[in-house]
Amino acid sequence: METRLLFPLVMLLGILLESNLVFPTPVSESDHSVLEQASVFETGKFHPITSDVGTASSCSPPKPLLIVRPEEQGTYPVILFHHGTACQNSWYTDVFSFISSHGYIVVAPQLYDLIPPSGQGELDLAAKVANWLPSGLRCVLPENIEGDLQNLALAGHSRGGYIAFALALGLADVSFEVNFSALIGVDPVAGTSKNDQLEPKMLDHESCSFNISIPVAIIGTGLGNKPVLPLMPTCAPDGVSHTEIFNGCRPPCSHFVTTDYGHMDVLDDDIGVVGGLARAACKGSGSGVSRDPMRKTAGGIFVAFLEAFFNGNYTEYNNILQKPNYFAPATLDPVQNKSEGTSCSGLSAMSMPAFSF
Repeated sequence: METRLLFPLVMLLGILLESNLVFPTPVSESDHSVLEQASVFETGKFHPITSDVGTASSCSPPKPLLIVRPEEQGTYPVILFHHGTACQNSWYTDVFSFISSHGYIVVAPQLYDLIPPSGQGELDLAAKVANWLPSGLRCVLPENIEGDLQNLALAGHSRGGYIAFALALGLADVSFEVNFSALIGVDPVAGTSKNDQLEPKMLDHESCSFNISIPVAIIGTGLGNKPVLPLMPTCAPDGVSHTEIFNGCRPPCSHFVTTDYGHMDVLDDDIGVVGGLARAACKGSGSGVSRDPMRKTAGGIFVAFLEAFFNGNYTEYNNILQKPNYFAPATLDPVQNKSEGTSCSGLSAMSMPAFSF
């Protein structure tokens, strides 16, 4: 370096030190390796195929189905997903395709079109669809694709989240012919208020009161309990939504809240006039704000959670629990966890440690 450049550089360094500028902290080598592992928030390696199966088909499902599965030959875990109030199963195609790209078959029944039946009626319909899977799923899949019903997850959004939890709690009047291995609720809602719950009721607002022995993940929204306008009802009211449902869960159970998104932001962007009206009734992320981070965050949590509890690969799920906002596309706050082996009496509303295996 030439001597005439040295003095200006020394002066510049002195100015920078005096100004107390904060420089970015370099990401450590270990952080880079962890980041590379957290691929669940990117599209997977499989190519999803979407198909509709009607009740008049030779496979005769109890209700019409939307099935999203990988194109590639293989055996894949199955997710039975229940839609929200007055929603169409096709409105979830983006998040279903994202999950399927990681090697999952999503089966989404259309339990009703617009006016929901009673809670018990919907629950019993959902149970009949579940019982159809062992004989019927093989019928609707190509010969080179198998559904692994030993790894069968229950899931649902909004009222469909209630249906998933109520099925897991054994509240249906229809006996089960299948076993579920995991449970996921996306902004689940169990009624309109604490005193107006869907029947059959599942919330008693006691900690760890749910008699559910399978692993649970709950994805809530930060805006779901807020009205679009003052005095309007909310879409995920306090007292019957994700916070209370997490409180009722026993370990292992995790709870993620997408701070900046609302109850309907997990749906596709293009959901038609009826879907647009349904979305407008709920507080959401707002005009001009992409919902893609919400869908990718929800889909990534599905994949990481099921990878952990179906395949025993806990790395990515623990990474999300420990550093949620380092990995997830959407802000997650709070993130809470009830680990296996933890006494319910010792649990609090604070963030809890990740799973240790």
